[in-house]
Amino acid sequence: MADELRAGVVLETEAMVPTRPDLTAEQEPASWKEDLFQDADPRSDRDYHVKSGATANTFVPEGKSLFPQIIQTNELLFYERFRAYQDYILADCKASEVKEFTVSFLEKVLEPSGWWAVWHTNVFEVLVEVTDVDFSALKAVVRLTEPCVYDSKLSTFTLANVKELLDLKEFQLPLQELWVVSDDSREFHQMALAIEHVRFFYKHIWRSWDEEEEDEYDYFVRCVEPRLRLYYDILEDRVPSGLTVDYHNLLSQCEESYRKFLNLRSSLSTCNSDSEQENISMVEGLNLYSEIEQLKQKLKLIENPLLRYVFGYQKNSNIQAKGTRRNGQKVTHVVSSTMKTGLLRSLFRDKFCEESCKEETEIQFHSDLLSAINACYEGDTVIICPGHYMVHGTCSIADSIQFEGYGLPDDIVIEKRGKGDTFVDCMGMDVKFSSIKFIQRDSVEGILIIHHGKTTLENCVLQCEATGVTVRTSAELFMKNSDVYGAKGAGIEIYPGSKCTLNDNGIHHCKEGILIKDFLDEHYDIPKISMINNIIHNNEGYGVVLVKPAIFCDLQENAQDETDDNTVQNNREMDATEGVDLEKMLQCVANKMELYATADFSEQAKGNCEIINELLAISMQKGRMKKRLSELGIIQADDNIMSQEMFIEIVGNQFKWNGKGSFGTFFY
Repeated sequence: MADELRAGVVLETEAMVPTRPDLTAEQEPASWKEDLFQDADPRSDRDYHVKSGATANTFVPEGKSLFPQIIQTNELLFYERFRAYQDYILADCKASEVKEFTVSFLEKVLEPSGWWAVWHTNVFEVLVEVTDVDFSALKAVVRLTEPCVYDSKLSTFTLANVKELLDLKEFQLPLQELWVVSDDSREFHQMALAIEHVRFFYKHIWRSWDEEEEDEYDYFVRCVEPRLRLYYDILEDRVPSGLTVDYHNLLSQCEESYRKFLNLRSSLSTCNSDSEQENISMVEGLNLYSEIEQLKQKLKLIENPLLRYVFGYQKNSNIQAKGTRRNGQKVTHVVSSTMKTGLLRSLFRDKFCEESCKEETEIQFHSDLLSAINACYEGDTVIICPGHYMVHGTCSIADSIQFEGYGLPDDIVIEKRGKGDTFVDCMGMDVKFSSIKFIQRDSVEGILIIHHGKTTLENCVLQCEATGVTVRTSAELFMKNSDVYGAKGAGIEIYPGSKCTLNDNGIHHCKEGILIKDFLDEHYDIPKISMINNIIHNNEGYGVVLVKPAIFCDLQENAQDETDDNTVQNNREMDATEGVDLEKMLQCVANKMELYATADFSEQAKGNCEIINELLAISMQKGRMKKRLSELGIIQADDNIMSQEMFIEIVGNQFKWNGKGSFGTFFY
């Protein structure tokens, strides 16, 4: 039946589009409507909102030549949607006012009748005519066009089924399911984009629990902007794929828990107030509420771009170590795109002569790095000959392997190409890289991530794009005589519970030099950091940034407000005592650093002293706060965290020309 119908309704597209009635001056939209979809930046190569023939394009769905052209609106830029929601749709409304503001916006843009649209679902498409719009319900009253234009993905779903479905819906369809048919009118383009903004909002931005959130904050700033940024970050591959999966899983869990919570709350209203069932339901409801709040906090953490960057993504790798070979033999893998006789002679002379190779050694040759890594077992060595090697994918290293560049780092270049989360993942107990240059392209997380075990970088160069080296909890980094530069994030990220030794390195031209992520969580140990003779310079932000929660500052303000004069006097006495301790500690540090003094001591030690002073001041502040909070009955985290104990040794480092200074703190 459907095929017969389609065969009998071949019409010209122009003939199917209704003629627009002329609008009188009184019927013209308000003046703001003319500016609704204008580009605020004339330098842009695309309009942020509607300009006929620019952003809102028309297309004919593939395989559906009978359909008239519809206006394509689903490829808008971030700033197009951002400006529409901020300036014209939501403005500064509260969450409870979102529906009201959306309806008001649509009333100014949509014509209540006289336009055609394609009703699009996952199963079928059908051309309909809009006869009325119920703005309060965000629905349109429609009827099928004459003759009918229809197409289905399922042969079993016929036009009769569509008519039956329409009858069940009382011929009212959600605006989000309608795609406006194009004519040459600018008004049609405006209507198409207005519906697209509503469709996108309720599909990707709105959460069913938003209306019950606190209303004292601007809904756009609190929810719309971070969620919109996350959507485009995911779309443009700026978020690790694992974190994206986690976010969608958390979102599904939260929606399911919230649905159960609403059902439970509804059932409680029908129970007797003293029944045992109600008591059980109330306990279950409290548990669900607590679970929902935890899930919402995790979602907000991922949605906030700054916190997402600070906390990162704790990826659990499923790569398993191979261990040693059954025969216990170790293999040397030689990687070279081309092998010439001169290179082979030099390689055997330097690496496999009798003096350096006392035992019989098995050698395997590879043309690319990934094939060599896949062939490695515990204790193997990979020698990389001069050349420029392209890597498409992630280098996952789960065994203890040594990678040696045969020559200078600039001669042994390994470049990451193609979209992906990470460049090199290290999970082996003892992994070493030497004399290699890494160049990052399109990675989301960074060049090197150390998940477990110890990784050594010696005489290496890291030309970054996102991040340089990330040292995860329980992992260890030893980096010497290496150069890290160009990171849009931090050159080195250090997580709680890790160990990091940096000797004679250069870290420069990054957003931040070193970012220390100390979360003040009782489940984490403080990181152990040693910095000797490093040059940290020309970074956009700070040379070293320490992450710490703002909760202590908030609690301190509350404590100061609530403590009485006697407590203040006790605190002053305590401050005086701690001041003496601080002077002693600083004197000890100064004496220790004199051993490393040179003619330009003040230049080298300035950054080191600044870090030490800041950390000691933080420790002192926490000591004062502990006394105040203990008197208020508030439990505080361990004092050792965020203290100078984090740094085992800080000597001989130089901090030059960093945009915000040598040392800074980030409050979250």
